[in-house]
Amino acid sequence: MEKTKPTRNSLDRGHAAGTFDVVVVGAGFAGLYALYRLRALGYRVKVFEAGGGVGGTWFWNRYPGARCDVESTEYSYSFSEDLQQQWNWTERFAGQPEILKYINHVADRFNLRDGIQFDTRVLSAEFDADGNRWSVNTDRGEVVTAQFCVMATGNLSLPNVPKFKGLDTFSGNWYHTGLWPTEGVDFTGLRVGVIGTGSSGIQSIPIIAQQARHLYVFQRTPNFSLPARNAPLDPARVEVIKKNYPALREAARRSKGANALYSVPDKSALEVAPEERERAYSERWDIGGLNYLRAYTDLFVNKDANETAAEFIRRKIRAMVRAKETAEALVPKDHYVGTKRPCTDTDYYETFNRENVTLIDVKRSPILQVIATGVQTQDAQYELDALVFATGYDAITGALLNIDISVKGAGGLAQKWVNGPRTYLGLMTAGFPNLFFITGPGSPSVLTNVVVAIEQHVDWIADCLKHLRASGAERIEADLAHENQWVSHVDDVAAATLFPTANSWYVGANIPGKPRTFTIYVGGFGIYREKCFEVAANNYAGFVMSRFSAARSSTPSR
Repeated sequence: MEKTKPTRNSLDRGHAAGTFDVVVVGAGFAGLYALYRLRALGYRVKVFEAGGGVGGTWFWNRYPGARCDVESTEYSYSFSEDLQQQWNWTERFAGQPEILKYINHVADRFNLRDGIQFDTRVLSAEFDADGNRWSVNTDRGEVVTAQFCVMATGNLSLPNVPKFKGLDTFSGNWYHTGLWPTEGVDFTGLRVGVIGTGSSGIQSIPIIAQQARHLYVFQRTPNFSLPARNAPLDPARVEVIKKNYPALREAARRSKGANALYSVPDKSALEVAPEERERAYSERWDIGGLNYLRAYTDLFVNKDANETAAEFIRRKIRAMVRAKETAEALVPKDHYVGTKRPCTDTDYYETFNRENVTLIDVKRSPILQVIATGVQTQDAQYELDALVFATGYDAITGALLNIDISVKGAGGLAQKWVNGPRTYLGLMTAGFPNLFFITGPGSPSVLTNVVVAIEQHVDWIADCLKHLRASGAERIEADLAHENQWVSHVDDVAAATLFPTANSWYVGANIPGKPRTFTIYVGGFGIYREKCFEVAANNYAGFVMSRFSAARSSTPSR
């Protein structure tokens, strides 16, 4: 059912300038939906966005080949039946331009832009317990206050630019895939170096190779990548999906990965004959996408089972890349398939058959420094006109900790999380009242279809604020004992899988000095969602609600 269209009401009146009920940080999928839902409840909401437009990660990630790895008909909002029936995706896996067009359409369709202040970065947020208000400071020198603060900062939104010696001396232009120029980049005729072979590198390398005079790919760790098999959407298939959207959306919400278009495995990889296993992997390889990793029930928990899936991909890589030495360098051997962010590609491995592409194994020959004319490794010097960092993000916690979040007189979030993030359900952290996270650490976040996860979190927060208002409570925070129990549960569930074994950004291994913790809930989105329902139904068990008895702030509480 489509939720009530947002309207302004009497709750907007009587506020002093710069005072709000809720401040939301970020205007991607999460921030837009939070604005929509909270306005519908009558709250006065202010959204701050560092970028010049809506979209979040899809505003910044304009690099060549940027594309979602979730089917477009699922990577979309479900809150409006009219929206999902009327919007028409053109490709199986939407590219960045189309996703950005979609989220701009949503902002316009639901009249959300007037609640967003663009080109504004939040520097700090401090909670004053005596006033029961958050004070939010921006890079424009503004200070606004709100009773509640919602962090919609995203899991992949703080780019990681490695601190290579000599980068400031490079005479050419350098770029980060997560900070791509809005006008694009033309690499025609240039000698280009790409550092990094994660998802953004794997997507951009084939396209840059078509433009560049020569492309040098600096690879530290080879990655497993699956063929996307992207194609224009079949109108008949879209018609079936739209007709069955209610059932598909509900199935997605109950599923492990928050999607419904992929099959659910029912067998162990080790209980079937090798021939049957080979046939299953081949079928899924030909279909394309991340469905390959759902072939069997135990690929993420059993090393031997995982090895059957990994070895199939290794054979495919060796068959696709003609030069044996290059093929072997591209074959991952140091982690289990899927324990690093799984990638999907179009002609990634085949690109290394081009005469103008050279792979440099920087694990064998590390990069020593960037020089004026290019990159110097331990064994050679590479002359470059342009340099691309496909080095990912300070994921999960980076964007949150990039803001100085604190409680007046009681310390900051960075101090509390010095050994790793601690939350209850990924929604709140003890000691920080009226502060909510959307897809925060300790929730399924990046291991799900994140749009579904976003809607679930925003709906939970909105319902929570409704409950507070109805009960007369004005403050809520996570109970420390329940937070500790949840953190232990998240750890225990992860420890039963292969995920923590990999040096991935899932555990912060890509950021020097970052505490190594696996803080994504891997028990499954459906199970997590039921837990959130249970907590809310039990009068928000594990959260402490209270009335505000101190001197009232300038904004009446509810």
